[in-house]
Order: sequence, then structure tokens, then C-alpha cells
Amino acid sequence: MERKTAIVTGASRGIGRAIACELAKEGMNIVINYASSEDAAKKTLEECRREAIESGNDEIKVILAKGDISKVVDCENICKTALEEFGRIDVLVNNAGITRDSLAMRMSDEDFDIVVKTNLYGPFYMMRQVTRPMMKQKFGRIINISSVTGLIGNAGQINYAAAKAGLIGMTKTFAREMATRGITVNAVAPGFVDTDMTSALPKDVEKSMETAIPVKRIGTPNDIAKAVSFLASDGAGYITGEVLRIDGGLAI
Repeated sequence: MERKTAIVTGASRGIGRAIACELAKEGMNIVINYASSEDAAKKTLEECRREAIESGNDEIKVILAKGDISKVVDCENICKTALEEFGRIDVLVNNAGITRDSLAMRMSDEDFDIVVKTNLYGPFYMMRQVTRPMMKQKFGRIINISSVTGLIGNAGQINYAAAKAGLIGMTKTFAREMATRGITVNAVAPGFVDTDMTSALPKDVEKSMETAIPVKRIGTPNDIAKAVSFLASDGAGYITGEVLRIDGGLAI
């Protein structure tokens, strides 16, 4: 059987890096998408190779694909790169996302637009691009990284919440459209996770968040990666249209 190929958007750090490395450990070829930080993307590449070798999957290939997923042409090029290198796309993880936080009454049109463009339009562009190769293979796994913010909202993040809630609706719709084609489409909704994005928060805010989480700890990127790896596997073939909260019980 041909080795599976996975595209992970926004894989230069944090959750995206953990997902890319976990899929590499499972023996998949990896396409690391990044928007600007090539040095960070190269670090992900090195970690993917190292973990794959340690897991006995030293024959995998890992490549970089620069691109801003908020732009249609960049999404086309990312998928073109994957197909030219590997001839197939089996797994798409829509992880790339940004924040531009502010209370709704103060939020600029620009900050609302760019968050929705990246966090909602981007995954749509990528899903549309991988549809044909996945249909041809009669196999595909699409995992969209949403957020508990898209389920319960969060003050100061109306743009982010709207995009992540929209991504859940898009996941369910695309799952229905692709269900007879051997393609599953699911979403995971992380809660508070220890990443570069959250490390800038004041310590008292971080502590209050930890207290609010029923399991009494902040999540790690690896918590998310393990769940994504399962949804990307052959064993998850009867799961589609699902939204899996990975939040330590925060949104119960």
C-alpha cells in the first residue's frame, strides 16, 4: 500500500507542530504549511523526522509548503506541492488560525475580516482543494481544528468565536456531502492549551483558567495531536460530522 500523505496547516509551532509530529510517528508523509516563519517550520520538520525515526518510520518524507491560507491561490499551491511530491493527499488538518481580540463595540472591520478570512475561509479553500484527489482515492480524512470558543463564546473574541462556530457548521455540512465517497470530516474543539498564543496571558489569568477547568490542568498540544491522529486513522472510518471537545471538561 502507498504511504499516506497528510497536510497540516499552521504547523510551524504549537498544536500544528504536535499534530504533524504525531502523524509522522504514525508513518505518514507530512506537508508542513506555514505562513511566514520558515525557521520555525524547519524546526517542525526536524522534529517530525526525529520522532518518525524513533518510531521506526524512517522512510517517511517531510516537506515544507509556504502559504497564507486566507488566499485561494496559496491554498491551490499548497495542495499542488503535495500532489507533485507524493501523488496523493489522504489527510488534511486545518489547524492554521489567528486572533485579533477586542470587545465587539471596539473591534475594527479589519480585525473582524482577517480572523474570519483566515479561520473560516481558509479551511473552506483547503477542503475544496483536496476534494478531487480524495474522491479519486475513495479515501480521505479531514480534521478541522475549531475551539470551545465556537461552542460557548468568549468575551473579546466575537470574530474568533464566529469563525470557529462557522467551522463546526461547515464540518457537518461537508461530512454529509462526502459521506458516500470514503471521506470523513470531523472537528476537534480544544479548550485552554499551553501554546505560544496563550503564553502571553498574565499569570493570574492563566491560574483562573486552570481553576475553571474540571480536570484542574491546562491542556497540551499533544493532547490535541493524539485525538487528531485517531480521527485520521483507518479505525475512525465510521466517525464523521463529529465535534470532539478536548478541554478537560471546560465546556460541560
